[in-house]
Formats: sequence, structure tokens, C-alpha cells
Amino acid sequence: MLTVDPLFWKNPPWGDGKQKYRLGLKPVSKDEWLNRKIGPELYDHKKELLDSQYNEVVAVTSDSIEAQEALNKEFNIEKFAYPDLIADMCLLIQDDLCLIRAKGDQELLAASICSPSYWNVKSKIGKPLRAIHHPVTTLNEKIGDRISTFIRQAPLMQPFARQNWLIHGDVKRFHLSEENLISKDPSKWFIRSEKETLCRFHEDYSLFTINVLFQPLHLIHDYPDQKRNLISSINTLDAEEINYFGGDQKVELLLKYLLS
Repeated sequence: MLTVDPLFWKNPPWGDGKQKYRLGLKPVSKDEWLNRKIGPELYDHKKELLDSQYNEVVAVTSDSIEAQEALNKEFNIEKFAYPDLIADMCLLIQDDLCLIRAKGDQELLAASICSPSYWNVKSKIGKPLRAIHHPVTTLNEKIGDRISTFIRQAPLMQPFARQNWLIHGDVKRFHLSEENLISKDPSKWFIRSEKETLCRFHEDYSLFTINVLFQPLHLIHDYPDQKRNLISSINTLDAEEINYFGGDQKVELLLKYLLS
């Protein structure tokens, strides 16, 4: 059962109501980069998927070995249980891991994704960032160039962090596609917060991490300021962003609930 996380509600991922899809990266200390030790429940979730659905969770390109070995200098794993180093590294921390080429087209080279939110790593591997973000073309228009420039020019070993957010109908972590049978009652929905970090750890490679947390949506009524800010953020969504978020009906139900 989920409990109230005061830190989440003190600083929710939608902030003061700014537009949802923005760069929003802030520098953090290296100690805050790969420090989220994995607990038994999340470990079991990842381990079960790696053992039973490996090809749905892990994807690598044929030229990603050097990048994975470079990242392993941060983890220092000596004995590996899986075919790809990134799978073993993913079991050591809460976060899912994405290795990106820092230069050129900035392709996704290797990833271990055990908590996807409406996306499948198999369809993204080997693609440039712009192609990965293609389903929301306005996202590329708004921040595509800024993301590419940021990754290319980021200082070595300086991690940056941001928080993303979505609304889900359950607390299941593994969603390759959108839920088809989401409840029409938003009081039963959940805020899915994704704490993300980005660090250019090597001259040629960057690591993007995703750490998923949940809070019941109904708790928002106890935080009127945060509710107003969430409404403001939702109202910044354009048509393509609404579609990616879950469609018009989902947004209409959500706004009606928040305004009640």
C-alpha cells in the first residue's frame, strides 16, 4: 500500500505549473547520481523480468560493448549473470539505464528498462534521439535541439537531474503500451513520477537513468497549491502531447476531477 511521501508533495515534478515537456535539468553532485540502492521488492521485479522476458527488457546495438564496459567502471562488476553488462548493472540500483552516444546522432546504444511507461525499448534501440522522440513531433520542435546540444556539450562527470510525471491507472511498473482499461474514476488513478538523471561519464557516452515512484492521485486534494499548479501544467499541453499523455478523454476526466 502506498503511503504519503511528504518530499514528493513538497516538490512535485510539475513544479509551479510550467509546461510539462521541457528540458528542466539541474546539476547535482556525483554522490546523487548512482546512489539509489535497490530494495528487495524492486530487485525481485527486475530479476523476474530479466529471467523471463529478457528480450523485452534489454536491448543493445552490436557496437555498444565499449560503452557498456566504460560504464562498468562506475559499478565494478566482475562476474556477470546476463549476456549484456547493462542488465547486471541495472540490478544494482533502483534506476533503469540507457546508454546514449554523446556525439553524432546520439543513438540509444544499450538499455535495460524494467519500468517502461508506454514505450518498448526494442523499438527504440539504435535510433537517434530525434527518432526516439518522434511520436511527439512538437517535443522535438520545443526541446529537440536543446537536448542534443546539451548532451554534446555537457561537462564530463557532471550529473544533471529532472523529474518527469505521468498519470497511470495502476501502480504496475511494466507498461510497454498504454493501459486499455483505465478506470473512469480518477480517484483511483496514480501519479507516476520518473526521477531522471543524465551524465556524460565518458568523452563519447552519456548515461540516462529513470527511477519510477508512485503516489495516489487522490492525495492531491490535501495540497491545494500543488493541485492548482498541476492544472496549470496540464493546460499547457498541445494536441500531440495530449495524445501521448493518454488522449482527450483522459485529460478531460483528470481536469474535471482536479477542479471538483
